[in-house]
Amino acid sequence: MNQPIYAVVMAGGRGERFWPKSRNARPKQLLKLTGDLTMIEETVSRIKDVTDVNHILVITNQEYVEVIRQLLPELPEGNIIGEPAGRDTGPCAALAAALVKERGGGDAVMLLLPADHAIHRRRELAEVLRDAATMATERPGCLVTVGVPPTGPETAYGYIHCGEESGRIGLTRFYRGLGFKEKPDLERARAFVEAGCYRWNSGMFIWQVASLEEAFRRHAPELKELFDDLCTLLREGKFATELAERFRRARRISIDYAVMEKAEDVAVADCRFDWDDVGSWTALRHHLSVNEEGNAVEGLFAGIDARNLTVMGSADHLIAAIGVEDLVIVNTDDVTLVCRASEAQRIKELLKLADTRPELRKFL
Repeated sequence: MNQPIYAVVMAGGRGERFWPKSRNARPKQLLKLTGDLTMIEETVSRIKDVTDVNHILVITNQEYVEVIRQLLPELPEGNIIGEPAGRDTGPCAALAAALVKERGGGDAVMLLLPADHAIHRRRELAEVLRDAATMATERPGCLVTVGVPPTGPETAYGYIHCGEESGRIGLTRFYRGLGFKEKPDLERARAFVEAGCYRWNSGMFIWQVASLEEAFRRHAPELKELFDDLCTLLREGKFATELAERFRRARRISIDYAVMEKAEDVAVADCRFDWDDVGSWTALRHHLSVNEEGNAVEGLFAGIDARNLTVMGSADHLIAAIGVEDLVIVNTDDVTLVCRASEAQRIKELLKLADTRPELRKFL
């Protein structure tokens, strides 16, 4: 494949489900949740197996630009770009595509990747992404995504309906994408798993810039207009001064809803690597050591008849528990969270209390 591969990492999220460790000033991608590196460092380290560091771009919230530059000194300073406002993944994709087109042209292949997934089998990840880039090049107009074979009826993920196998490149199988499904309830999730032809939506996308540009034109004219405007700003040297005004006017919309759910030519690359979006405190248990009582612990902990707990603290603050089970306990300098493991997804509801209780805002 002669076309350059550019990898764009989306790192602008707030990571609300990891409150209170994750806050506005310290979002999920800047935390060390699954190892000795922050999640953004781990993500970029894996991508180096696919493309040169000069072709890796990070799009983040404007307030995180400097800290990410410090974490990723090997990336050119201009490869870390701050969004002036959070507008979801649709406008982020338009911004990424404009930047890649300026640097590599319309034939360049763009990988659009989240910053906060846990993946350990790096070699298989690199192979799948390179195979997907080849597919995107050999089938102009095709939008490629990576589908993860489900291991159970997960309600926290979106799903992709897969049709017949449409080819193989290397060791990677590709299937015809028949439609994206929103996060289901438990009954529908079970039906998807039993059908055997559904994959979890990994949120990883691979395409030529020209293919995405055409998809914008057909399915998302607002994003096409934004993309065109940003290309003009880059070409005329006005990007730094006028990005904020143009980007803030963009409507908040996901790339899934704006484009992928409507696109006719979607290829689903079968995931051959381990994958977890580590979307909650309970999901983090899969990446921590669990003792014989079923407790996953970070920090100083003492328990009596305490089972199946997820405990996150520090070495200088004791967390003690007696006669409890199936809880999440997270302690920081100013906040302590205690909830049933089954209720951990409701943290976002808790954070909304800041709208009606001003005294809570500095903590939430």
